[in-house]
Amino acid sequence: MRVTVSGPPGSGTTTLAEALSSRFDLEHVSSGDVFRAMARERGVSLAEFGRIAEEDPEIDREIDERQREIARDRDGVVMEGRLSGWMVDEATLRVWLTAPVDVRAERVAEREEQTVEGARAEIEDRENSEAKRYREIHGIDIDDLSVYDLVIDTSRWDEDGVAKIATTAVGNL
Repeated sequence: MRVTVSGPPGSGTTTLAEALSSRFDLEHVSSGDVFRAMARERGVSLAEFGRIAEEDPEIDREIDERQREIARDRDGVVMEGRLSGWMVDEATLRVWLTAPVDVRAERVAEREEQTVEGARAEIEDRENSEAKRYREIHGIDIDDLSVYDLVIDTSRWDEDGVAKIATTAVGNL
């Protein structure tokens, strides 16, 4: 089984991916972790690495290829990442999480111990940067949700509610 969990910053992708991983004994692989590791390898901040990635499409291609390889080489995995639903051809279920930007900014601010305004600005900068890169590199419109089997607005349910919805979907496959 290969499940993808995607969504914008603060939508709850990590929380859901971890819940599904635990519930179904699946490996959790995060493209965000790969991106952060690559930033650390280069000794730059995440924001700076995002700007570098805008100028160097090979960074996104490397992350995407790692996702494809992992999905191709392993069964029993939850792939978490903004483009995982687009990159994992053999996905059993593709899930997209969403929430209004104000809700996501509050979550990120709490998690990152920053102001809501600062979190919102970072989210908007990051989303604009990523949308531009995804369009230019892959021809993907990140707002096109047609590849997803399940779309959940995480502002409507708590973590357990979101997990129950997704767990029910996976369990019924």
